[in-house]
Amino acid sequence: RRLTQIVGDGIPSYMNTLMDELKEREKLFDETPSEEIKYWFEYTGPLQKYYYRFSKSRGKADSFEGRDDSGVTSARFVENPLGNQEYHDFFMDPNIPQEDMSQHARLLENCLAMGSPARPNMDKGTLWYEWFGEKKSHSSNTPDRCRVLIALNTVGAGRGSTMLWETNPPAIHPEGPEPWISEQETATTHLERNLKEIDALCATGQIAARLQVLVCEPIPAKWTDWMDAQLINCGGKQRPAQGGNLADSGSTAEERPSPVQVVVVASAATADSCHDLKSGFMEQRMQDLLIAPPFKTDGEVKSSDPAVKITHPDLISTDDHDLYIALKWSSLLTLRGVNSFLQASADLAAAAASSENEKEKAPDSVTVALSKGPSSPFLIPSFVRVSYVSEENSKVAKWRMHGDFFHPAAWEISKDSFDMTWIPDSLSGSGGITNLCHSKDPNRSTSRSLAEDEDCGQWWVYMAEEQMPTTPEVYANEITSPFIQGGSNFIWMLTERHRREVVKQMICRRQNQISGTNEKCGQIPQAVIPLGDLESFLINFTPNTALGKKHVQGRRPGYSREKEREQDREKVRERKQLKGQEDIEKALFDYTIYPAALFRKDATLKAARARDDALTKNKDKDAVGPQTVKSTYYDVTITKPRGPILGWCQAIVRKGLCTLYSDYFRASTDQRCMEACGLKKNW
Repeated sequence: RRLTQIVGDGIPSYMNTLMDELKEREKLFDETPSEEIKYWFEYTGPLQKYYYRFSKSRGKADSFEGRDDSGVTSARFVENPLGNQEYHDFFMDPNIPQEDMSQHARLLENCLAMGSPARPNMDKGTLWYEWFGEKKSHSSNTPDRCRVLIALNTVGAGRGSTMLWETNPPAIHPEGPEPWISEQETATTHLERNLKEIDALCATGQIAARLQVLVCEPIPAKWTDWMDAQLINCGGKQRPAQGGNLADSGSTAEERPSPVQVVVVASAATADSCHDLKSGFMEQRMQDLLIAPPFKTDGEVKSSDPAVKITHPDLISTDDHDLYIALKWSSLLTLRGVNSFLQASADLAAAAASSENEKEKAPDSVTVALSKGPSSPFLIPSFVRVSYVSEENSKVAKWRMHGDFFHPAAWEISKDSFDMTWIPDSLSGSGGITNLCHSKDPNRSTSRSLAEDEDCGQWWVYMAEEQMPTTPEVYANEITSPFIQGGSNFIWMLTERHRREVVKQMICRRQNQISGTNEKCGQIPQAVIPLGDLESFLINFTPNTALGKKHVQGRRPGYSREKEREQDREKVRERKQLKGQEDIEKALFDYTIYPAALFRKDATLKAARARDDALTKNKDKDAVGPQTVKSTYYDVTITKPRGPILGWCQAIVRKGLCTLYSDYFRASTDQRCMEACGLKKNW
């Protein structure tokens, strides 16, 4: 169980595979002549096939081989649900050693700590017992689960120009191999993948998921039954294999409790507006249903208690939940995203609750201390969508497949969209919200062995601009802006604790409006992403058609520095650096394609440069690059190969393992990946 002793600490069983991988990397470096070592030794992801079209002559799909080393979970390259292979193995492991139990229970602990204090009735005879009573989690002794409500925005889902609900759902038990379908063919494949992921959430034994499908008009019962049949582990009904008809047995989703609820959010008068992707109608409905402020239709405040919901009792969103997820059908939901969101939320709650933060420290430009006071920033972890290149034909596919690496990129943000912030004490350990930095508990998972004067906390990406999608979504955002500054309207999450704080602010502002007073209502929610788990917050836009589209003039990422960009473009023209290369100039200045790896690099270097500026006493104005604080990974010359440990740590971080294995990476004395995990203030 404890294979080896490393820097004075035991290795948990879940780390064994990573330790073996490190040995392989070191062996590769040792056995390769020094002049042959190239930078690409760091990328040891498996070769993957990407099928991009169906060849009628060969009767099968054509494919390219490449590696997706980005760490982003995609519907295209990650077949198993839950996020990636490590997440799948970790959460589905039936044999957990006792000493690793605290790490396996972390998701549920964080969820219960940030969730609703009202717990469900789990006695025999209840619906809860019928759905989950016999399926206990391997990592928890309690029958309780994290109650997750997912609201699915289905506007724009279709097959070509036909609305999805006017087509037939796929067969539940298909005979023979399924035909190949391109990502752009139909929304069914994307809906099916999300349902598979939601079912896998329940299969872990730690989550009870309910799905609210938001539609503009009533949909056929066959679709409701099909969705219900995908969620067997969440309480859906298994379908008979031999063409049995559910309607005959009185077992349709309409006639019994189902984890799926279809909600028609528009009336006949508002249906057209609902279908219009520029209207922001559905985005507003999602906020109304999930945040559920207790306002009457005339705007009057019905209750000043943020726990009270006055939405219709038949809506499952009116029940108590621990976590709320708003999702567009084209965004990919995974357990990895849920786990990372809950851990990041617990980390921020631990920072706000820390008494140490109330002590004044020497101020610097990047440190933001949180507290429970009304002037403290209200930070909520948020998501950014990424897309792979869309290969609708073979020619496009060939010239886009550079260097054998598939890479996803964001288009709603750019280098200028964010700042970096160090938040002291923003590390939470086991047992709910427990401050890892100042715990007196000798238990390894709730105390950090800090060196003298070492700062404890982590780096956060602080969204300084609103995300800027392309048309039509950019117009929807203008009418219904994300309620989290810098957040996304197309995937967002809230714990019950967050929801109550948001509702409290809404009530306060509404009462100010009604009474004409000017009472302070606290800080507006602000989007942040932990640097050490950045890729878990990059959500795959599954149709992968987003890149290479022009933004609407004046509504593009980096809008706060539009003038500087125009000056840069003018300089390029004056110097004739791109003479006769208008297409390159357009690619540089007119389109936003921001790869995930570049996002991590820019964020790391912004943080490192900020600390360098703060700690360099006598600046040498002629010096190029940093003088005092350097990033060991990025601040190296390209001719000098990085050692195997640096590449190993980066691969760990990209896969989201700093969070999944947080007991080890935060609390053990093995500090080799501290910088990569965003836990080292001075690099």
